[in-house]
Amino acid sequence: MITTLTMPEVGETVTEGTIERWLKKPGDHVDKYEPIVEINTDKVDVEIPSPVTGTVRELLAEEGAVVAVGEPLAIIEAVAGEAATSPTAVEERPVRAVPEPSGPAHDRASPEGRRRATPRVRKLAQELGVDLALVKGSGPQGRILEDDVRAFASEPGKPPLAPFATPVQQEEETLPLTAIRRTIAKRMAASKFSAPHAWLVMEADVTGLVRLRHAQREAFRNREGVDLTYLPFVVAAVAQGLRENPLLNSSWAEDKIIVKKRIHIGIAVATDEGLVVPVVHDADRLSVALLARAVNGVSERARAGKLKLEDVQGGTFTVDNTGWFGSIISMPIINQGQAAILALEAVTKRAVVMDDDAIAVRSTVNLCLSFDHRVLDGAQAAGFLRSVVGRLETYGPDSPLE
Repeated sequence: MITTLTMPEVGETVTEGTIERWLKKPGDHVDKYEPIVEINTDKVDVEIPSPVTGTVRELLAEEGAVVAVGEPLAIIEAVAGEAATSPTAVEERPVRAVPEPSGPAHDRASPEGRRRATPRVRKLAQELGVDLALVKGSGPQGRILEDDVRAFASEPGKPPLAPFATPVQQEEETLPLTAIRRTIAKRMAASKFSAPHAWLVMEADVTGLVRLRHAQREAFRNREGVDLTYLPFVVAAVAQGLRENPLLNSSWAEDKIIVKKRIHIGIAVATDEGLVVPVVHDADRLSVALLARAVNGVSERARAGKLKLEDVQGGTFTVDNTGWFGSIISMPIINQGQAAILALEAVTKRAVVMDDDAIAVRSTVNLCLSFDHRVLDGAQAAGFLRSVVGRLETYGPDSPLE
């Protein structure tokens, strides 16, 4: 049986990817789930696994080529009886039905030559202060390789150029846009100007949660190998709040609203390359302890540039831990394809007037919700946020984590 591996959909707004590096060549054996190719999108770098065990028969796209989602990447001859996984990414058919490749994975070079180098090469050029317009590429179709950039930077008589444009009267400088910064700008603008954002903030008294974390943090780190932060508690509260308020777990589709039945929460992670949003799938089915491990895992992979394809797929709601930077109030922009985003602000101590009119020092946190006013109104958003606040306020020093 012949299986055609196609460019998978990494996210709702990602339409193409660049072949970064082939890990297999024609004639090589490949096991099911074994990485076969590295691809780069404006969203993330990922390894694409083989959907079957078999032999690589043909590679349909060269390294450096830009391939649209759904277009063929490689042909694999599966062993007898082998069934392909990930139906959205592969297509199975008899040998006689396999057409000859007609160049669907051509290199869509722009006039500026932006496609002559992968994002990794462009980053290296920026770090070394090399103008790619002056570099002759030795790769397929003149693509510039990392070795080309390094060779140009070290060539006698051709010192690297300054990474920034010449300052005007030494008072300003021009920063070139990286691929991820360009994409973030494009998506944030598209989200902000297409979805009418409304905003709501509520305060939670998390004194009990602070005591719980203080009491169990060291033992949890020794047992689990990860730090016990406030984020998994918030993700757990959000996940349960979404079960009670499913309209927050939906998306706008012009003539309809699509309510997602599963709860996949994106975690905004700041990296050296920019903001990425890996996903914790089925978050409502996980305990706080499991969420702590899952959040730590995707965050570490994001910062290391080792996210898996499934790590960035399927997000239905996003949580942004802006409090990590010391922020106490913010207005996050909704991730495209979702209906809302929650920002967790910094936990701070302040004097609070209690029910008996006594004044006490309590630990509090602001939860800031941005929501798409096309999908829901303030009452529904407030109902969701109240449920999240209520859950966070029920934690105490003896609350279970499992």
